[in-house]
Amino acid sequence: MTTIEDLQTPALLVDQAALQRNLDTMAAALPGARLRPHVKAHKTTALARRQSDMGHTSFTCATIREVEGMAAAGLGADLLLANEVLDMTRLGRVVEAGARVTAAVDSPETVEAAAAGGVREVLVDVNVGLPRCGCAVGDAGRLADLARSRGLDVRGVMGYEGHVMLVPDVEDRRKQTEDCMARLLAAHADVGGDIVSAGGTGTYAVNAWANEIQAGSYALMDTAYGAVSDLPFEQALFVLGTVISRTPPADGIPGWAIVDVGLKSLGMDHGNPSVPKGAVWFCSDEHVTWQPDDFDSVRLGDRIRVVPAHVDPTIALHERMWLVDGDEVVDEFAVDLRGW
Repeated sequence: MTTIEDLQTPALLVDQAALQRNLDTMAAALPGARLRPHVKAHKTTALARRQSDMGHTSFTCATIREVEGMAAAGLGADLLLANEVLDMTRLGRVVEAGARVTAAVDSPETVEAAAAGGVREVLVDVNVGLPRCGCAVGDAGRLADLARSRGLDVRGVMGYEGHVMLVPDVEDRRKQTEDCMARLLAAHADVGGDIVSAGGTGTYAVNAWANEIQAGSYALMDTAYGAVSDLPFEQALFVLGTVISRTPPADGIPGWAIVDVGLKSLGMDHGNPSVPKGAVWFCSDEHVTWQPDDFDSVRLGDRIRVVPAHVDPTIALHERMWLVDGDEVVDEFAVDLRGW
């Protein structure tokens, strides 16, 4: 039997039971095609296959690499690249090989890139309030007309209310989501098509306007989403570390310990990770410095589960994840969609 004591740290752990409960909870809320899981959150075709087996056979991708990997794994029935790219020749090759690929477009240049690259289907990406990609509402219809004139099938619209995902109050989050979706539906009236695609883990339960939701983080979770109290999903992802140094209390300074998990194994854009029963002071390249609640109980060699603040970039720093039942390792998933 392999246990977490046999793993070299830092190592990415997934609580198998918590993962399954998260998948079950979301599948009950958004069955089948109502959910288009976003694979950027886990970058793992083995986990995507579990989502597919639960009836979610269309997927959202953030990179061409993710599209290629999903298609190669036999999960290419309906892939959306929900990101603008200006060279779609690699996507065209995926289409030629038999996968269905839809690309987001928000400009004449991205429409031309789709036509030139061999992509046959697009969604018009609309800016619904997040200052990132997406065209103005008033431009959406003209882009759709241009796409159709270039021989492309316009399947509908997409928009991402990412700035609303972590709003603490659920009613405020619902109202802001409604405002965002009013923009998207106005664009859809001009664009046409069957799809209104939006949403994420933070708004999946309050977005009643999109007919498919692009949630991804719900499967594994992180402390940023964990702080949104009404979300029913559990923390399933941890970075396993080893206590490699400890400094006892002295001269009124509390004791601290060092875990071999640092910036090279954690996504830090949402802040410091958490360590159960302790307070994280700071992170450096290879280390988390933390103050245990009970310093005397911490020993060199102890295995510590560090909880990341942002799941997506954390997983991108690892080559594999280990599924565990308690301390027993029960499976291994390659993080095979990472990289470019």
